[in-house]
Amino acid sequence: MRVLFLTNIPSPYRVDFFNELGKYCELTVLYERQKADDRLWIVNNKKNYKSIFLKGKSIGNDTALSFEVLKYLNEKYDRIIVGGYSTPTGMLSILYLSLRHIPFYLNCDGGYIKEDSKINYLIKKFFIRKANYWLSTGKETTEYLIHYGAKKEYIYVYPFTSLYKKDILDKPLDKIEKELLKKELNVIDDKIVIFVGQMIYRKGIDVLLEAINYISKDVKFYIVGGKPKKEYINYISEHQLTNVFFFDFMNKELLFKYYQISDLFVLPTREDIWGLVINEAMANGLPIITTDKCVAGKELINDNGYIISVNNSSEVAQRINELINDSSKINIYSNHSIQIIKKYTLENMTREILNILKKG
Repeated sequence: MRVLFLTNIPSPYRVDFFNELGKYCELTVLYERQKADDRLWIVNNKKNYKSIFLKGKSIGNDTALSFEVLKYLNEKYDRIIVGGYSTPTGMLSILYLSLRHIPFYLNCDGGYIKEDSKINYLIKKFFIRKANYWLSTGKETTEYLIHYGAKKEYIYVYPFTSLYKKDILDKPLDKIEKELLKKELNVIDDKIVIFVGQMIYRKGIDVLLEAINYISKDVKFYIVGGKPKKEYINYISEHQLTNVFFFDFMNKELLFKYYQISDLFVLPTREDIWGLVINEAMANGLPIITTDKCVAGKELINDNGYIISVNNSSEVAQRINELINDSSKINIYSNHSIQIIKKYTLENMTREILNILKKG
């Protein structure tokens, strides 16, 4: 089967998925851009698929328009997947495929219905409904697609992830294993809450810092994701939050060790159309606290954590205090996290998408 997949950038989790998918079909991936903002990802030369970086004109810092994509859309492929509808190249591709009556799948990593202006609603609906089939990451995303005109009977759900089967623990670390790992990392802290994400407003770090005022100083907070904003440093200083520690970006191996020495994971995000850090934290046996604007949380939390409202620091504090002081509940939630996330592997994701493509 010859498959063409158009996507925005070669983010690491995408490259891993394409490498897995390329084992079972003749896969060509068109990348609209090579970098996102100030980050540059190098595509692994050892790969199971053909990668092509489209030539195009940059529009702002984050998007580009490439007419070169039309050349590849004219070639003979058994299946075409458009990885998004919101970029200029994605929009051009959807219009072209629709006008030429060439069937295609629209992939949607996540989404939730929110208040749109009339014009935004119509634009989204115009492009989303043009597809013949839709790839959805779960109930929330399916409802989102239907809201914008997708046909329910042609929406196919797959387990969205960045994890290989080997990345998921068989069981949470016991106390001895955790202490040995802490020793390796030179960590002496007892109770640890971890946050992983970009240092941007949308991730709700300010909400977490407010919540920390109402939590014992014995509980340490590890905030991983880059250089903290000056406003975070100032807030910590003004409120004497001596139990907050910032860490730069980590490679996957090191990051997973920090997940494993932690007691729970918190992501007070204001908006995440998925949130793959939720998958990662669960794979390492952590209970989860996140918001009702995190699609991964809404799909994956089931007796393994809490969904809270956005911008609610008191609720963040309440749930952290509830869990951090109850080791039996942490143990139950940790085991549930691992059991839930076991089916969210790149191997299963590839298998499901292949089965979907064979139906089309």
